[in-house]
Amino acid sequence: MRINLPTWLTLFRVLLLPVMVVVFYSHDAIPAIPLRFANIAAVIVFALAALTDWLDGWIARRWHMESAFGAFLDPVADKLMIAVTLFVLVQSHHTWLLAVTSAVIVGREIAVSALREWMAFVGEQARVKVQWIGKFKTVMQIVAILILLWERDKDAAFLRLWDVGEGLLVVAAVLTIWSGIAYMRAAWPVLASGRMPGDGQAPKA
Repeated sequence: MRINLPTWLTLFRVLLLPVMVVVFYSHDAIPAIPLRFANIAAVIVFALAALTDWLDGWIARRWHMESAFGAFLDPVADKLMIAVTLFVLVQSHHTWLLAVTSAVIVGREIAVSALREWMAFVGEQARVKVQWIGKFKTVMQIVAILILLWERDKDAAFLRLWDVGEGLLVVAAVLTIWSGIAYMRAAWPVLASGRMPGDGQAPKA
């Protein structure tokens, strides 16, 4: 199997995640490293990962470089990018609002991924294709996370950017629920019908 440029970019996005975690905690591991430097470095790494999310899809569509492996890996990389960053943010600032919104976002991603797997298993994956609301909530999540990474030292914040980021993450969580309901409504006729694949066996983990 040959790995093309879009897939390499997706793999690069996955490899950036541990880099983002390392720079995020660099101030804690080495106090001589300024917290502001750690924040800015984490923002740069996360922004670069988000950029590859757009770039790999654009290249694949523009030059017809879609591949089965790339189609599988791209949504996995997207979900890892959001989930891992939310985890480190919650660990750094374990407020109930951040924890709840992060749980809603990650929980929805798991549920929709399982729903898509099932719909593909019964040959109805077209019903749960990506919708505009799903893309919009992803953009909102990325913007909110960038702000939260930038203003992690919320107690020393002058412009209270942390509160802005938390507010945007709440909006993203609402959009997450909205899009999840939209996917469920699209899939419900198949789920309610009790239809099973040809072999009559449900997929196993």
